[in-house]
Amino acid sequence: METKLAPEFINTADGIEAKRILGKCVHCGFCTATCPTYQLLGDELDGPRGRIYLIKQIAEGQAPTEKTRTHLDRCLTCRNCESTCPSGVEYGKLVDIGRKWAEEKTASRPVGQKLTRWLLKEGLTNKPLFDSAMRIGRMMRPLMPTSLARKVPNGLPAGPRPNRQHARKMLMLDGCVQPGMLPNINLATLRVFDALGVQLISAPKAGCCGALRYHLNDQVGGLADAKRNIDAWWPLIENGKDSVEAIVMNASGCGVMVKDYGHLLANDPVYAKKAERVSQLCKDVSELLPEFKDALIHQIGSQPKSGVVYHPPCTLQHGQQIRGKVEGLLESLGISVHLCADSHLCCGSAGTYSILQANLSDQLRAQKLQNLEAACTQSGAKTIVSGNIGCISHLHQDDLPVRHWIEIIDQLLPKNP
Repeated sequence: METKLAPEFINTADGIEAKRILGKCVHCGFCTATCPTYQLLGDELDGPRGRIYLIKQIAEGQAPTEKTRTHLDRCLTCRNCESTCPSGVEYGKLVDIGRKWAEEKTASRPVGQKLTRWLLKEGLTNKPLFDSAMRIGRMMRPLMPTSLARKVPNGLPAGPRPNRQHARKMLMLDGCVQPGMLPNINLATLRVFDALGVQLISAPKAGCCGALRYHLNDQVGGLADAKRNIDAWWPLIENGKDSVEAIVMNASGCGVMVKDYGHLLANDPVYAKKAERVSQLCKDVSELLPEFKDALIHQIGSQPKSGVVYHPPCTLQHGQQIRGKVEGLLESLGISVHLCADSHLCCGSAGTYSILQANLSDQLRAQKLQNLEAACTQSGAKTIVSGNIGCISHLHQDDLPVRHWIEIIDQLLPKNP
């Protein structure tokens, strides 16, 4: 796709990047077949190809409208289109640029939208505030309407925190909402690695990965979060013989962002090299645990166990292009893994999308749950597992729980190893 950049974008990092990505698109339309919003709405402008045209128009100097911004807002950024695209169009990077341009060049959002977005990026990333809100929410949950109560999921009770020291050390990002919403996920991760002789440590000054602000068009704030994390981790990364081996991510939404630090900060003279190193060290937990498969089999065994239905997060299968590792690991431990009919499609969570685009999100959730429940019925599985806090909390039902798959491994480990 030939793009003639408007003078204001020539020789800018965003303009050069957008033109490079647009140049790969051949208008084939394969992406529309796997775009959740196009399937729901049937509008070309609510599919990747249409949104690419809208971004191209901005790049060439055409003023975006509120309608342009609306179509870009409706994108889940699930990046399923990237997995489908035969030309390798990096749509996720392009839509971030397009949203930034649209936000800058259209009228200010209505007060209600601005307030909601501000509350999301300031409230969800403020750990003490969010944790307090979750505690109050759990107390009030019986009185809440169902639509609100399901945003305060009942997870497994948080188990003990291991306190053993190990020679092998890795960093772990605790996350913004995960410790307050479903604290057992992090503790289960700590216990599993502890049983394998690896100590997971957290840097106290690390916080939000930056994805939440970045994808709400506060890209400056998102990059500030990234730089803060790099500063917090760096002393542990460059620590001689005690340097950490990896940065462990048990929330794939955070992982895909941290793996992108190198790209996002490539032009920063202070952080570029450090960001690239951090991105190289960042590993989803499903990338690390296969190394310990034999040790896990030794402790857990490989005899048949209760099966699960697995919902692979978009940020894992499309964003990080990691497929099959969770299934392979669990199968090796005797846990049969079943996928639902539309396992490649987004569940509708997509970070803050479930709040900002509630109607579309609810439709996608209903479709996903219908297929997940059918997979449970067909397979006999009683539990759904996933690998991202957003998907887990979005899909959770009291009568059909959704867990992080590492919690299943943790439950099977011998206690007090």
